[in-house]
Amino acid sequence: MTSAMLITMVLGFALSVSVAVSIGLAAIVGIQVSNANMLLSAKEMFNAINKFPLAAIPFFILAGNLMETGGISRRLVEFAKSIVGGVQGGLPMTCVLTCMIFAAVSGSSVATTFAIGAILIPALIKHGYPTTWAAALQATSAELGVIIPPSIPMILYGVSAEVSIGELFIAGFGPGILISLALMAFVWAYCKWNGWGKNDGDGRLGFLTATRQAAWALLMPVIILGGIYGGIFTPTEASAVAVLYALVVGMLVYREISLKDLYAVLRKSVVSSSVIMFIIANAGLFAFLITRAGVPEAIGHWLEDVLKNPAMFLLGVNAALFIIGMFIETSAAIIVLAPILAPVAVHFGIDPVHFGLVMVVNLALGMITPPFGVNLFAACTVARISLDKIIRHLLPFVAVILVCLMVITYVPALSLGLRDLVYR
Repeated sequence: MTSAMLITMVLGFALSVSVAVSIGLAAIVGIQVSNANMLLSAKEMFNAINKFPLAAIPFFILAGNLMETGGISRRLVEFAKSIVGGVQGGLPMTCVLTCMIFAAVSGSSVATTFAIGAILIPALIKHGYPTTWAAALQATSAELGVIIPPSIPMILYGVSAEVSIGELFIAGFGPGILISLALMAFVWAYCKWNGWGKNDGDGRLGFLTATRQAAWALLMPVIILGGIYGGIFTPTEASAVAVLYALVVGMLVYREISLKDLYAVLRKSVVSSSVIMFIIANAGLFAFLITRAGVPEAIGHWLEDVLKNPAMFLLGVNAALFIIGMFIETSAAIIVLAPILAPVAVHFGIDPVHFGLVMVVNLALGMITPPFGVNLFAACTVARISLDKIIRHLLPFVAVILVCLMVITYVPALSLGLRDLVYR
């Protein structure tokens, strides 16, 4: 059964069938080969999405789209520019900092790419930056959307591996800040080297003015994250609060969302949410079948025999996840692999929260690596260029993230220090 499922899934990928459909077809083939009742597929697909924490996904997606339409994104850009925009290379640094702030509410890298990229990619091009480099920068910076909490992949890992989502969220701050600082340092040095961005400070608002204009936007992550860690509401409830806050601020405070805009925002959010839920349902059925076939246990024993210590295990897992992330969508990869790998990590004495951050950061790299990098497609759509033109400028950014990944992997205190301070 397992061989038939894997062959079907790989064949689907080779024929460019969508990830969700390929996984679903592989599961159906597995059911047929094992002569199980086909009603099993409907039951397990329903069970995969019938989990309360998953309700946060459509709400965070809707909140991100409301922020984009309601002017919150633009004000965050002006605020970030007032902080770092005055130096050479300040505009690319603004891109990274804005994505970091926006990520504290959106939970989605694709939403971050569209919301911030629609503003900053044209601005970068206007200031003389190559279009391909601007798109590569935006795609990479938007990866922070799934590392800085709240994060949809962290929710999926928490549900799949039965780990506290609140602990995962707070553990994401250290890795997220590390990657943000590394990217800002890199783009500053790169712009200095190439002589770019000498006029990036033109049109920059003063810090106090930008802060005053963005006050309502900046209050949003404070309310969401403060509410979660203050015990006022759960991460799932926080997603609904984010929607309400973005709607009120966009319609009543900034007055940039009208009733006629709501249909387009809701439609866009429903489509995005449906795609993710469809992937989760199919991946859940696939994970159930391979678990029933004993694959996770077999892989666990094999890893224990081959990788003798935690350091080697983490290195092997990182190498495997990096390759898997290139071909399988992040949400599907987490749902399928987390139940398999997390118990093995615990066996090696690795904290499951730390391992979750390693998985999320690594698989987030898949969002900016061909051939199926969703952030790349989003950034190229905004920049109106083809994917092949972005690769050359993308490689240095991938190298920066890989270095950060190694630090996150082998310095667990970076992820667990704040978690232990709050929860222990």
